[in-house]
Amino acid sequence: MKTSAIVRSLAGFAALGVLVLMPTGVLAATTTADLSVGATVTNNCTISTAALTFGTYDPVVGNSSANLDGTGRVSLACTKGATAAIALGAGSGASGSTRRLADGAGNFLTYDLYQDSGRAVVWSGSGSGLMTPTPATSKVARDFTVYGRVQSNQDVPAGAYSDTIVATVNF
Repeated sequence: MKTSAIVRSLAGFAALGVLVLMPTGVLAATTTADLSVGATVTNNCTISTAALTFGTYDPVVGNSSANLDGTGRVSLACTKGATAAIALGAGSGASGSTRRLADGAGNFLTYDLYQDSGRAVVWSGSGSGLMTPTPATSKVARDFTVYGRVQSNQDVPAGAYSDTIVATVNF
């Protein structure tokens, strides 16, 4: 009898041990819920420039009948699919819509900036003068050449002439 009581006790402990060692998830009910996750991507663009330097203008011989041309660059990086318009201001030395390089002593060299290598489409800050590239195909920066021209046959004294143009991107 004593043996059967011990066996029953061991059997009871074994049963209890099995219950204690069983994972609680097996005995619990479960339910689920969806967690919504979202983000908003907005259009964004950045603009940077590389200087346009004309070099030396010779009003007596070289540029008495020939224009002086040069190039610079505008770089634009936008959100994929964004449309943008690039404006180039008139410049700090401008007189009305005429762009001018100034020597700081009241002397000016007139010039202009163009969207094309043939220098037919003036690049300005409004209307048809805005450059409107195709929508961005990726966020990688795209470079656009700025074509400049100092008109020939200008009678100016020697000096260092300069101007500052503000490049703006509207998107």
